[in-house]
Amino acid sequence: MTGSVLLMAALATGLAVLGEGRPAFQGVDDRWMGLMNGSRSDAVTGVAHVLDTLGGPLGMILPLVVTGCLCVYGRWRSAVFVFTASIVSNVVVVLPLKQLVDRPRPPQPWVLVNDGSFPSGQVFTVTTLVMAVGVVLFPPLARRCWWIFAAALVAAMMWSRTWLHAQWLTDTVAGAAAGAGCVLVLWRAFAHLLAEEAARAASGRLWD
Repeated sequence: MTGSVLLMAALATGLAVLGEGRPAFQGVDDRWMGLMNGSRSDAVTGVAHVLDTLGGPLGMILPLVVTGCLCVYGRWRSAVFVFTASIVSNVVVVLPLKQLVDRPRPPQPWVLVNDGSFPSGQVFTVTTLVMAVGVVLFPPLARRCWWIFAAALVAAMMWSRTWLHAQWLTDTVAGAAAGAGCVLVLWRAFAHLLAEEAARAASGRLWD
């Protein structure tokens, strides 16, 4: 239920951008962007560039690495879940939304960007990755601590995208909401397979 609500909220935000005139929340985006007024060459911007790399090239490589490692250990159900949540959902959700909404980027971005600012693909990628990893690699008790780290990393990525003038604040919020929504929906869909895998692992029968 929560996952569906988050996905619908991201879609509704995108639909609000369509049409003539400014969206109702553009004033919030403009005020936030006014606060992102650092230098292109300072240390803070260097940190933002590191996060940009994590959400960009590494954001596509890391899910494949995690998927491959899970397969090596016989956890193909978890591997399919991570691949679907981190890679397939990006193609199915983010790319169509970008084409549908086609929101212009903020003026003069500090990094190389493609067309379509909404939603943030980088934030979506990091959100789906850290959530999927939390589901398959951590037991419930340890997962609570992981969620705190995951939330901090997603928030840092959202800041990075706006600091680099690559996206509006609402683009990053929508990217996080859509990413979290996708993982929650898929977690529910894969619940039976993941529970079966956990039972097999506990009895030492993963390869049966």
